[in-house]
Amino acid sequence: MKRTENNLLPGPEPLETLEVAGSDLPAALPPMNRRDREARLRGLIDQYLDFVARVLRNAGVPEAQIDDDVQRTFIAVARRLDDVRPGSEKSFLLQSALRIAAHARRTVARRREVHSDEIPEIVNSLATPEQLTDQKRARQLLDHVLSQMESDLRTVFLLYEFEEMSMAEIAGVLRIPQGTVASRLRRARAEFRDRVRALEGSFKAEVGS
Repeated sequence: MKRTENNLLPGPEPLETLEVAGSDLPAALPPMNRRDREARLRGLIDQYLDFVARVLRNAGVPEAQIDDDVQRTFIAVARRLDDVRPGSEKSFLLQSALRIAAHARRTVARRREVHSDEIPEIVNSLATPEQLTDQKRARQLLDHVLSQMESDLRTVFLLYEFEEMSMAEIAGVLRIPQGTVASRLRRARAEFRDRVRALEGSFKAEVGS
């Protein structure tokens, strides 16, 4: 399913209890007129739509809920657009998406829902059934491992390994020291390897039994 800007508005309102990013932003910039606001928001949607969707999915939002939570993320930025300084838009969107993802994970946990096991959306149409099975298993393995990691470690791991952001960029976006980013990344990588090995060992044991 390709997400387009036309899917964004109108849409579901964000949950009333959902905390919006940006509480520690500097003093508001001079307010923009309506046309400038709409143009800026449209530009953000065009530039960061796929980024927000990836962050939400990799942060544990169920596949069926991603489109709604993408909307909530951009609604959050629309409501605080006058406060978002040029150059800090990606940071604001990331923080908002992570908060919304955390809320989604808590909701899933309360309802004890099983994480989506759908086949990844983008697959080779000429792939064999065996290849599709391998792709599905790999995605399930990745989702399971990421869901078990601490939120702080998972965030740094995803931004570095999947979004290919540098440690300096991650430090700036998350507003933490670069040394903290490096430490979390080392721990996340070690935990990821350990969890993958454990799951692979369990799977091989099941197949051999």
